[in-house]
Amino acid sequence: MTNATDKPTLTRLYARLVVSDGPRAIDFYRTALGAEEIERYTGPEGKIVHAMLRLGGADIAVKDADENDPAPDTLGGSPVIMALDVSDADAVAEAMLRGGASVVYPVADQHYGQRGGRLADPFGHLWMISQTIEALTPQEIQQRTTDLFT
Repeated sequence: MTNATDKPTLTRLYARLVVSDGPRAIDFYRTALGAEEIERYTGPEGKIVHAMLRLGGADIAVKDADENDPAPDTLGGSPVIMALDVSDADAVAEAMLRGGASVVYPVADQHYGQRGGRLADPFGHLWMISQTIEALTPQEIQQRTTDLFT
């Protein structure tokens, strides 16, 4: 698809999470994050080659690891952090922990006006969970950040 200048137009962006156990990951995302499974396609051995989940207003895809697409646990972790804005960071973190996630940074009040923390799901993907607790301007956030490092 192109726009008036004949340049390609972005029509959709979503994360594609490679996991070691697709069905278990989908259950985790459904239970811990309230994901809704939109579609699922499997290969001949039952491995998930593509499943689309909806989390709030965002979509993510999940697939089982294979020889071409390794899962984070085979790579020593993931450098990508999925950021979730939620209404209750503590409740979401607790649901994730009940499902087998682990704490990277505990949920706490942050200098930039958010209450949040970071968790690793049981499949090696990182999630930053946060909720707004203060309405700050960009200038206020920058000043607090500057103060934090001085």
